[in-house]
Amino acid sequence: MNQDLLRQFGLDERTKAAASLFDGLFLARVTEQQKDLYHVVSESGFYPAKVTGKFMHQVTNPVDYPSVGDWVMVEDHGDFQMIHHVLPRKSIIERKSAGNTSTGQIVATNIDVQFICMSMNENFNIRRLERYLSMAWSSGAMPCIILTKSDLTDDQARFRLATESVAIGTDVLCCSDIDKDGYQEIMNYLKPYHTYAFIGSSGVGKSTIVNHLMNDEIMKTATTGNMDKGHHTTTARQMFASPDGYIVIDTPGMREIQLDSADFSQSFSDIESLSKRCKFSDCTHHQEPQCAVKKAVEVGDLPIERLLNYFKMEKELLYQEKRVKQAKIEAARWEKRSF
Repeated sequence: MNQDLLRQFGLDERTKAAASLFDGLFLARVTEQQKDLYHVVSESGFYPAKVTGKFMHQVTNPVDYPSVGDWVMVEDHGDFQMIHHVLPRKSIIERKSAGNTSTGQIVATNIDVQFICMSMNENFNIRRLERYLSMAWSSGAMPCIILTKSDLTDDQARFRLATESVAIGTDVLCCSDIDKDGYQEIMNYLKPYHTYAFIGSSGVGKSTIVNHLMNDEIMKTATTGNMDKGHHTTTARQMFASPDGYIVIDTPGMREIQLDSADFSQSFSDIESLSKRCKFSDCTHHQEPQCAVKKAVEVGDLPIERLLNYFKMEKELLYQEKRVKQAKIEAARWEKRSF
């Protein structure tokens, strides 16, 4: 078995062990998804692929379908591959689907590092960054923030300081496509055969970074001004293996970040730590006496905007959890009626 091509796309011992349980099928990794059509890379090359009818019949949750980054077991049909199984995921970047549905949407899987990209202009938004970080810490991938377009500001230190104030335990990098060494911080951070996903709003420079890593203009990019209202320059999630051995995933810009899961213990670790000093263990930080969180706001140690965003996201996540639970109850009812 020639596994050199798969190694270029991140094949490791854990994945090989999981694949060894399936006889008669071949290992592949999903590199692109367009609705129900996939593109995969296997030991023999790149192929279009679809899931089998049996797979569709057995799946009960949309998030169980293959996504970019997934390792899958396929059956070879010449110029086409049929996907039979999705191997266990080590990390999942997931957000709530747009609209009124309670289901989640997989952005990418099996990621080592999730790069959260935000440009140093009018796109910069600390409250949105807190939301990205909460989503990132729950994914199982390590978050890292990239502040892009450093050439658009004369005060990089201000942006970095504001970012570091909420990015507790997270590395912060800066880049620019104007300077010849504008990507050096990112290049120093990367490791061969690791998988990196770039997420962020439209027009912040994700595809430009991917183009640089690939030494080619493989992703369509568009120039936006200082206001950076932007428009989508990437329309599908795509994975690439760079000449230097890095596996990168570019994703469409996120206009709206609705949480499907979040880890506040990491993204709001300062508030979580303060909560332990409240008089009451179930303190909600609203009206209770001797609340350490409210006290921190009063003395200026905790910005009130950060606390309000914490309340907003906490409420949103609780509501989403209730909707998912209710959806499961309704699905079980319909399943019983079908017999």
